[in-house]
Amino acid sequence: MTVKRTALCPGQIPTWNRREFLTRGGLGFGSLALASLLNGDAAAVDSPVNPLAPRRPHFPPQATSVIFLFMAGGPSQVDTFDPKSLLRKLHGQPTPASFGQVRTQRVTEQALLLGSQRSFRRHGESGLVMSNLFPHLAECADTISVVRSMHADSIVHSAALYQMNSGRTLMGHPSLGSWLTYGLGSESENLPSYVVMLDPDGGLVGGPPCWGAGYFTPEYQGTLLRATGPPILNLKPTGRTLTRQKRAFDLLQKLNRLNRDDHDPVLEARAATYELAFRMQSHAPEAVDLSSETQETQSLYGIDSQQTAEFGRRCLLARRLVERGVRFVQLYMGGGPGNLTWDGHSDIEENHRRMAGQSDQPVAGLLKDLQRRGLLERTLVIWGGEFGRTPMSQGKTGRDHSPFGFSMWLAGGGIQGGRTVGATDEIGLRAIERPCHVRDLHATILQQLGLDQDVLTVLHNGREERLTDIGGKAIHELL
Repeated sequence: MTVKRTALCPGQIPTWNRREFLTRGGLGFGSLALASLLNGDAAAVDSPVNPLAPRRPHFPPQATSVIFLFMAGGPSQVDTFDPKSLLRKLHGQPTPASFGQVRTQRVTEQALLLGSQRSFRRHGESGLVMSNLFPHLAECADTISVVRSMHADSIVHSAALYQMNSGRTLMGHPSLGSWLTYGLGSESENLPSYVVMLDPDGGLVGGPPCWGAGYFTPEYQGTLLRATGPPILNLKPTGRTLTRQKRAFDLLQKLNRLNRDDHDPVLEARAATYELAFRMQSHAPEAVDLSSETQETQSLYGIDSQQTAEFGRRCLLARRLVERGVRFVQLYMGGGPGNLTWDGHSDIEENHRRMAGQSDQPVAGLLKDLQRRGLLERTLVIWGGEFGRTPMSQGKTGRDHSPFGFSMWLAGGGIQGGRTVGATDEIGLRAIERPCHVRDLHATILQQLGLDQDVLTVLHNGREERLTDIGGKAIHELL
């Protein structure tokens, strides 16, 4: 096509016909469209308006999301991942004086040692050792790495739960998921960044501070998904159509924009929450609908068995959430008082056999499913409780709380599988080789997600607060 070009006299205003205007302007419109798209992508990162906008990590991350399988109550290290032949040999005898003074919540120096009834063996090419409580997890031995030398600071459930979740034994500090959301924002525009699923048997001893935002603004706290019935209530609007609700929401946004020059963080947080809640009505129903999963996948998680169905559904839901961009998912296995958790005070054998029976296949199914879908490389999976248990007996067959040396394991997200880090003494009482504090676990999690613990801070009451408080050291042996 030939376009007629007319010479212009000085000062003359150009007059183009429609075809000439489109020809001259077409490339310009394309450039404007491209610039708009690119600017939209850039604006989505580090947005000064949306507190949940995705943010750049401090350095390239190994993981983009976390699933924390929290075994509430405190699993016994000497019955799970830390075999002690001397403990079995000394069963029923007083604790030798060489192990020092022992005093926990309900156990004194007069308590007798309690040998484990569990059998242990090596699994996988790595030869990772675990007890026969976990026949399904044993198939994933080369995927996980165990830290046998964890230690914490409190023998009380609530304080220990606060420390494992927020780094401090006192409530009121932001939880781990809140710190990750604060540091990285949300990957998903349509789902919460931080999701918590409690056990249907009852609430957690420490309560909401375990997943709270502390002195952050409220949008950083965990979003609770229900353990029974629909995971999220009120997803379908009542009394109005989505179209009508969209008009009301647009009006709310317009009114909010009138005040955004003031940069009111409370208003911005509330607006971001409303926006997320509206988008969830369209997207969350699909995310929490497990009926689309194949029968083979549901069987992998144990959903077809009464014993494992409940925790299996939550593990499968965790996979679906991280698959859709949720940053941090925390599943509590064990809820309510005492023996409904891993808190085996009266009969450790009965308690752990029951709790492991409910969770072993779902946990192994989660690892296998993440791996076969290519999600394990970017998803850090953590298993453990708020502390361990004593090698001494409470009563005849129970074990008391022990924060002095216990086991946790990690997988995926840049963790080298099949490794064992640290050790407790010969009866499993105290961490003696490569002790790893809760702060070190938190430092490891931050590092794997590309966050520098010394840079990720918030000014509160005149002090630069951070998740690891006085600082942790990443457990490099896992990496």
